[in-house]
Amino acid sequence: MSGEMQASSLSQFLEQTGQKDRGQGVFELESTKMLEINLSGRVWTKIGAMVAYTGQIKFEREGAFAGGVGKFLKKAMTGEMTVLASASGQGKLYVADHGKHISIIRLDGQKLNVQGNDLLAFEDTISYDVQMIKKIAGMMAGGLFSVELSGTGYVAITSYGHPLTLKCSASEPVMTDPNATVAWSGGLQPELKTDISLSTLFGRGSGESFQMQFRGDGFVVVQPYEEVYSAR
Repeated sequence: MSGEMQASSLSQFLEQTGQKDRGQGVFELESTKMLEINLSGRVWTKIGAMVAYTGQIKFEREGAFAGGVGKFLKKAMTGEMTVLASASGQGKLYVADHGKHISIIRLDGQKLNVQGNDLLAFEDTISYDVQMIKKIAGMMAGGLFSVELSGTGYVAITSYGHPLTLKCSASEPVMTDPNATVAWSGGLQPELKTDISLSTLFGRGSGESFQMQFRGDGFVVVQPYEEVYSAR
């Protein structure tokens, strides 16, 4: 009968879903929504992202203000703090985030800014600093924070659906919905832009529309979805 789901035998199911070593390095995609970390040392992950692990791995939650007031992650649109967790030891660690699409990026001395909610994991060789986007944070409930990553190593970011990267320049800026913005190049400093006439096209809520404006040589990564967080 057309449209019926075809069943798999147990052996077929195990073959189709079994873990596979692809030899891709420290960060390896088991699927577009599941990241395998071949751990030998320490990595940093978003708190709550751990799905499973094998081997001897120790997890430690980093305090919200460890290393300074700025060293914390904060979900956009809520007052809930999302701190980092370190995983150290030897083994395989599997992380995911609500079925979101995962992209692995290697930094070779560059800087990358990532929205706090879209950062999944990064190697210990990467330095990070959390920054408030000042002119936007005051206009949005809970503020708006990004994580500046720099150094050499692997970073895993998430997005709802496949991300789209847009180039921008001083003469051709890019405007984005804050809730659909995933990441941007290190040299860019987003500014707040409001446009009441676009309130039905951008953003949620009433009255004005708040957009992020990126002006300068670089790129902006967006997703085909608006992550709108409701207060808990």
